[in-house]
Amino acid sequence: MKTRGMKRQLIGTVISDKMDKTAVVQVERLVKHPLYKKYVRRRNKFAAHDESNTCGMGDKVLITESRPISRMKRWRVTEVIQKAV
Repeated sequence: MKTRGMKRQLIGTVISDKMDKTAVVQVERLVKHPLYKKYVRRRNKFAAHDESNTCGMGDKVLITESRPISRMKRWRVTEVIQKAV
């Protein structure tokens, strides 16, 4: 399997777009509990670089891993999958 040069991509929801050229994206995943075998929701927040400020609150976006852009930003908004209503 080729993994070299492939960057991680995640789909999440924009929960904040108040910063300039930055969107905070919440990514949710399901993890099976090791003892109880029940699926538990795990959430992570990522600060993603949004060069053109196209993201809005509630948008579903695809983010891609990138080089460090600032102290908190290591992700870029690749595309807006679904706009919020």
